[in-house]
Amino acid sequence: MLVAAAVCPCPPLLVPEVAAGAAPELDALRAACLDAIGVLAAARPDRLVVLGPAGESCRGEHPQGAVGSFRGFGVDLEVRLGAAKTAAERELPPSLSVGAWLLSRTDWADAPVEALGVAESLPRERAPETGREIAASAPRVALLVMGDGSACRTVKAPGYFDERAEAFDAAVAHALGTADLAALAALDEEPAAALQASGRACWQVLAGAAEGAGLSGRLLREEAPYGVGYFVAAWS
Repeated sequence: MLVAAAVCPCPPLLVPEVAAGAAPELDALRAACLDAIGVLAAARPDRLVVLGPAGESCRGEHPQGAVGSFRGFGVDLEVRLGAAKTAAERELPPSLSVGAWLLSRTDWADAPVEALGVAESLPRERAPETGREIAASAPRVALLVMGDGSACRTVKAPGYFDERAEAFDAAVAHALGTADLAALAALDEEPAAALQASGRACWQVLAGAAEGAGLSGRLLREEAPYGVGYFVAAWS
């Protein structure tokens, strides 16, 4: 059963070594992410699963001890998922590497941790079932859900400007902040893809996992400093 969830954005710029001189611009966002992870620890889960959007080669399960790297962003920095030293066949995708980095900032040792790389194109009809399976995998399950909102808030955004982006992000922020499962489940794949919202599928997996759990939500942070919607929420 799902007992808690934290929702965080996944830009590699969250990692100060990657952001370099721009790191202070995301200090408040980092702090909110760590607060959300504190909610997970307080729930005393038996299992923590980190969800994040992933390309084809990185989809599926990643065990505790899996390694991620930020070398692709010009920084010689590795992160490990949890405390285990076991070798893993595949490297974590960027979203899960950011999640592993956040956990490392809290010295996470409250429960075994695994990760799941989720296709951004996962149909909304299938995503909730994935969540239900995760929630049923242990008596007390927590989720760390990585993913960004629209990337089209300004003309300098990665996806340029799209007038639909602000309303899309506002709806997502409200749904995450109120744990509105129906609203998350109803997010349409096509507009989300057009707006380059990488978190859509992961949020819908969360919605499935939370069915029947009676969790309430709090929006801890919402911003779009680079024309990309970033949300931090905690469900407990």
